[in-house]
Amino acid sequence: MSSGVKTVGITLYFLPIRMRMPLKFGREIVDDVVCCRVKMKVCDEKGNQAEGWGETPLIAQWGWASEKLSYSERLETMKDFCLRLSKAWLEFDETGHAFEVGHAFLSQVLPLLLMQLNSERADKEPMPYLASLICNSPFDIAFHDAYGNLVGLPIYETYRPPFMRFDLSNYLEPESKRVDFRGKFPDDFLTSNPKFKLPVWHLVGAKDPLTEDDLTGNEPDDGYPVLLGDWILRDGLKCLKVKLTGTDFDWDYQRFVRVGQVAIENDVLWLTADFNCTVTDPKYVIEFLDKLLREHPRFWQMLLYIEQPFPYELETYSIDVRAIAARKPLFMDESAHDWKFVRLGRKLGWTGVALKTCKTQTGALLMQAWGKAHDMLLMVQDLTNPMLALIPHVLLAAYSETLMGVEANAMQFYPQASEPEAKVHQNLYRRKDGCLDWSTVKGSGFGYRLNEIKRILPEPALQVER
Repeated sequence: MSSGVKTVGITLYFLPIRMRMPLKFGREIVDDVVCCRVKMKVCDEKGNQAEGWGETPLIAQWGWASEKLSYSERLETMKDFCLRLSKAWLEFDETGHAFEVGHAFLSQVLPLLLMQLNSERADKEPMPYLASLICNSPFDIAFHDAYGNLVGLPIYETYRPPFMRFDLSNYLEPESKRVDFRGKFPDDFLTSNPKFKLPVWHLVGAKDPLTEDDLTGNEPDDGYPVLLGDWILRDGLKCLKVKLTGTDFDWDYQRFVRVGQVAIENDVLWLTADFNCTVTDPKYVIEFLDKLLREHPRFWQMLLYIEQPFPYELETYSIDVRAIAARKPLFMDESAHDWKFVRLGRKLGWTGVALKTCKTQTGALLMQAWGKAHDMLLMVQDLTNPMLALIPHVLLAAYSETLMGVEANAMQFYPQASEPEAKVHQNLYRRKDGCLDWSTVKGSGFGYRLNEIKRILPEPALQVER
């Protein structure tokens, strides 16, 4: 056990990646991505040191949807915030388990740092809290990895005493009288026997060609599938997540039906619909579901759940969603900033929460525990996580025992970006028989096996030490 652990060094990298095909969701299109990778050095009270790594794609289109600011301006602001976070983490003197330090940083430092940034940009659209969480997540993940490496254990074996000093009642408030977090730790809500093979969800973006009639001639010829049916056959897919606009009912409905037709022809079992925060009236989704039930009951049965139709500003858009949740499970995604927003969502009728490591490992574990304790359904959703970012993402799904596996779509949009990692974890970076297999993930921390991954990194954007 090592309790007095703190940050003593940070190295920050920005890794640009070009997408082989554009990803459209909601009102925005993603053509390229910059991943923020963090190497964090930690030290305990005895002088023992270890390193940990974390990585998250800075997808501004998802974390900072805007009609006023260009993508480049949002991205550069997020990169600048990552630089500020490097110095803030290094100066942060809180010590303890990564979960404890991560929570303290989320509570004490991140909101103030965001406020400072936005005050300096007072004449421009402020960066939202969700974008700040994305920027903070590689630091938080790196601390968890470093802590596991310092004590010589997989990080998921440390979310309990004697490694953690405080139980969950120090962080969470129950909403039900039957729920009591006293004496409970994250480990109590995680499985002790995670499955190595997880059903994997394939993302059907709004610009993805479904059949040959959709081809424009500009598609890549790189040996990877282009058409949805070819992806299903190649990877044995059984689960498809369909991106919709939320603003064009006829297009959304016909798109979902077309995907359903391809799904049935290829023995796919499950579908889900993601409206990406663009719906403002529950009637839109209710009419969508009711029409689907009348006209295509098979597709309605295959529809496992609905994901985040409404704007993520839950306090501003306090929409009663019980009429939708009565028809299909309804999952919070963008609006689930932390467990308090999950609590608010549950009051409004949401029945599930989509966990994401890009909102920090610490925050995801808190939401996981609160949601599971209150009988909410759980999923782990992707931010098109490539390279190292995929591993904590898949581990969270495995240990959380989700409703149905995990979403993983980096292998669709930039498969070559993860080639060094795939040589070590072949069946994790290549979907097979409709599953991901993470059995090669071994060792302390997140089990990256980093010393075996032959990745050449660019020059650091920043390197600081105490």
